[in-house]
Amino acid sequence: MNKDNKNRSPKTFYIVGGAVLILATLSLLPWSEWTNGKISDFSLLQDIKTSVDGTSDTNNAQAADIDPALLEAMSDTVAMATVETSAKVAVSDIDSVVPAPVVIKEGDMVIIEDYTVGQCGLSRLKAAIKSPRLARIAVIGDSYIEGDIMTQNLRENMQKAYGGCGVGYMNMYSEFPGFRRSVKQSGSGWTEHSASKKGKKQYLGLSEHYFTPNGGNATAAYKGVKALSNLDKWQKSQVLFIAPRSTKICVRTGGKDWVEHQISASDSVQSIMLDELTDNFEIKANDSSTIFLGTWLDGTQGIGVDCMSSRGYSGITLTSINPELCRDMARFVDYDFIILEFGINAMSAKQKDYSVYASRLEKVVKHVRNCYPHADILLMGIGDRGEKRNGEIHSMESVSYMIEAQRGAARKARCLFWDTREAMGGEDAIVNWSRNGLANKDYIHLTHKGGAKLAEPLFNAIQKLLAK
Repeated sequence: MNKDNKNRSPKTFYIVGGAVLILATLSLLPWSEWTNGKISDFSLLQDIKTSVDGTSDTNNAQAADIDPALLEAMSDTVAMATVETSAKVAVSDIDSVVPAPVVIKEGDMVIIEDYTVGQCGLSRLKAAIKSPRLARIAVIGDSYIEGDIMTQNLRENMQKAYGGCGVGYMNMYSEFPGFRRSVKQSGSGWTEHSASKKGKKQYLGLSEHYFTPNGGNATAAYKGVKALSNLDKWQKSQVLFIAPRSTKICVRTGGKDWVEHQISASDSVQSIMLDELTDNFEIKANDSSTIFLGTWLDGTQGIGVDCMSSRGYSGITLTSINPELCRDMARFVDYDFIILEFGINAMSAKQKDYSVYASRLEKVVKHVRNCYPHADILLMGIGDRGEKRNGEIHSMESVSYMIEAQRGAARKARCLFWDTREAMGGEDAIVNWSRNGLANKDYIHLTHKGGAKLAEPLFNAIQKLLAK
């Protein structure tokens, strides 16, 4: 070791040691209490222990990551509040008041709460169902509906009642295609772009994802299944895309010969549609400049139900989707009813003030309404979620605060609201659901069996509102 390294070693030790001491001191402070849960408590010793032996407390193991976009919004709000008055957080009595549940039932049914102007309910969906065209529903959410959980059963119920076939929206590629039971998907050669991966906002539509070929042939294939009703075959296959330069895209159905389509350059959304009964659809492309917005496998009448899930999202990035793109896409795929399911990635165990999130949700609803002005909009309350207290699993105490914040957002945005947790059974419902195989042992996410159970009361509530 040379002389310079000898002189630097003690200095480096003191710097590292000082940093550890500062972090250890900060970890002892009640950040969650001071900020109403906006900044979570942390334990340096617990983090070290976790990294060494791989263990952690039950609540940390269960906790879903908070959406980074929401954390940034919350941090900005906390910083502004601190500049204005740092004392308000300390003296706030919001934690001492548990919000009273506002549950609207008819018998055992949890009905949809109507906060729309003039209480118009599902007037647009009702009119679409009565028309000769296909009525479209989009369910936009997080990992709670990933793999088409719950949505696949809602689709099945709606199509049994009103007709229709096909799985609806599909992305161009999935890393875990086998998790989804409502379609067989395969393919390769795609690059995924999304709101969380710095996708270009001009290409972000309702799904918040788009795809480009990453060199060579990119392929996407979809095949029907018989696991659920009306999904083995469909009548209309279409893929939407934007081609900044002239290119070619090949498609085929039923294993027939590939049909090559010459595509002219355009900044507008274009479509390739095959109007024929089929049980499979394939796409092939190789131009990395082409923006693929998704594939839709539908009937020509009845109802189509699209599932668009984004793991880790809180929903607030929906304020960044491009209204012009949505309206352009609506020439081919428009929506009559949009269901927003979010909240998992906006919660922490000790947080009780969700006012920042509620204000963002209000903006989300208004922005989605601007993008799809002809759609009814429903905001789903978060499902029940568990935490360990005194060695036992119970409903997380902050769930009721989140639901009240979501209900408040629906009131202010003048949209529909449905209390998912109450439909599950209310307090400690997640314990029973997990015990009966309806929810996973993280006490958050539903199994496919649980999704089917939840879809039934949601379908019944929709039916009830349609009947008005």
